[in-house]
Amino acid sequence: MARTALIVDDSNMNREILMDMLRDDYEVLEACNGEDAIESIMQNQDSLAVVLLDIVMPKMNGIDVLTLLCARGLVDRFPILIITSEEGEEIERSCLTLGATDFVRKPFNTGLVRQRVKNAVSLYEYKNALEERVQEQIKTLRDQADELERKNRRLKKRNDEAMELLSSIVEARSMESGQHVKRVKTYTEILARQIMVSCPEYGLTEYTVKQMASASAMHDVGKISVPDALLNKPGKLSSEEFDEMKRHTLYGAKILDETQRMWDKTNYGLCRDICMYHHERWDGKGYPEGLSGESIPISAQIVAFADCYDALTTDRVYRKAFSTDIAFQMIIHGECGQYNPKLMECFIACRESFAKTANSYK
Repeated sequence: MARTALIVDDSNMNREILMDMLRDDYEVLEACNGEDAIESIMQNQDSLAVVLLDIVMPKMNGIDVLTLLCARGLVDRFPILIITSEEGEEIERSCLTLGATDFVRKPFNTGLVRQRVKNAVSLYEYKNALEERVQEQIKTLRDQADELERKNRRLKKRNDEAMELLSSIVEARSMESGQHVKRVKTYTEILARQIMVSCPEYGLTEYTVKQMASASAMHDVGKISVPDALLNKPGKLSSEEFDEMKRHTLYGAKILDETQRMWDKTNYGLCRDICMYHHERWDGKGYPEGLSGESIPISAQIVAFADCYDALTTDRVYRKAFSTDIAFQMIIHGECGQYNPKLMECFIACRESFAKTANSYK
């Protein structure tokens, strides 16, 4: 613990008197002017417990010393008591403004000097100890936050890997090319980013756009529970078969519910909404619940565009792909069902980006 006292005064007598008062409790150093004081402070700043500083001195007075210490941020390291003999209210105000702690008045009273020094040192020791504890707590909190961030990154990585694996299984079973999920993720991100800019009322951010694009990979995960013969039937489905196919939305939500503990909260919510509702339509003619308008989660609305566009522009077991121009016109003219008018405007704005993505994967 710092137990050094520095006495700065151009009077030999004053220094001797103060040294006698303090030497029982401190190792006492002395300086006869401001320049020597600064040099001593810089050499002993880690061990200094207190500085007693005269105002009127040659070469560099006490105000100059205080000003320099304040500029270097040292007035917070140890208390500075000003040696004064009624220099005036203005001088005292200046000293306090520059960071002085208290005053020691001439002629010196041994009891008062010792008590003022003791009080000032105790106050600074308490303050510095408190600041150290605060800094330790801040460091602990930062370390905990960093560890939580690392855990979140690991969890997100596992979530992404799980989504890729499950979506790959669905693609393999439905004899997809292996690129469907990647295209849907790209379309989702393109459209979501346009919505973020053009429709701020939906509250999308760069973070949610990225999360939504990742979650879109799970849109058809429920098809894991659909029979192969139904998934890959080349002809038109019967009404009973179509009813069974539509249940893949419910199957997907069930899979997510049963594995909820392996997902972070945001991914779980987005994936479930997308699985469950990406076949709902703005006019209420979709499935499985017949939701309409803004009751359909925005994530599901966006993935519905992405999935529909990809279905139109790629070969299917029951037909050949449409061109990007024809697919665009089909969606715009309502041949694929009704969509949110706001999202439709955003889709129109993204037309070239969608077409470029479709053509790049061919």
